[in-house]
Amino acid sequence: MDILKVKNYEEMSKTAAEYIIKEVRQYPSIKLGLATGSTPVGTYKHLIEDHKSNGTSYKDVTTFNLDEYIGLSGNHPSSYRYFMNSILFDHLDISKKNTYIPSGVANDMEKECFDYERLLDRRAGIDLQILGIGSNGHIGFNEPGTSFSSKTHLVDLAQSTREANARFFSNLDEVPDQAITMGISTIMKSKEILLLVSGEAKSEATKQLLAGNIAEQFPASILRKHTNVKIIADKAALAEIRVHS
Repeated sequence: MDILKVKNYEEMSKTAAEYIIKEVRQYPSIKLGLATGSTPVGTYKHLIEDHKSNGTSYKDVTTFNLDEYIGLSGNHPSSYRYFMNSILFDHLDISKKNTYIPSGVANDMEKECFDYERLLDRRAGIDLQILGIGSNGHIGFNEPGTSFSSKTHLVDLAQSTREANARFFSNLDEVPDQAITMGISTIMKSKEILLLVSGEAKSEATKQLLAGNIAEQFPASILRKHTNVKIIADKAALAEIRVHS
């Protein structure tokens, strides 16, 4: 793992965006794996600013999102499809037909899982996967105890995850109990992983990731077995780890 220590969330976001932009310019038809939540929002803002100022094009880029809530259609304001459209896709020259997100309202959710996994296989996987990490170590919506061999699947969301995501809803009761997510083995097939970590609230998870045991009870720990992981983390997230900046 390569660890880059930065000052704060803004520097993390800018540094991550610069790296993604460099990759997109070098490989115009790159396949990006994208994450939602608050962590990548700043990064996405910088991508938009660069697109508008410097003309970096995404017309040949394909994206695959990690997950989606069960029961929320793409036009629901709290769905990840809606989030990605409003936060990123609507502001780039990317074709929406090349932006893939699992459906949270498919008639047959098991088939949706199978089809999403097959889609990724047909496209030969993801070139650069953007990840965040949950306070309990989840990546995507793979909660503690998820098998390292898991593929795209349905998951019951941990209470801590629902509470962390409640800020995107009117109240906790509106947060869905289930989601569809890329599995851990699916994520690990990515050629390169860029993990973004910010804030004191993630310091314990960061310590566990870098210094704890590799175990399914802390899903992100498997990333230590990947051959190409870059971590961009701010001082607060690395407070309990000694890292040379």
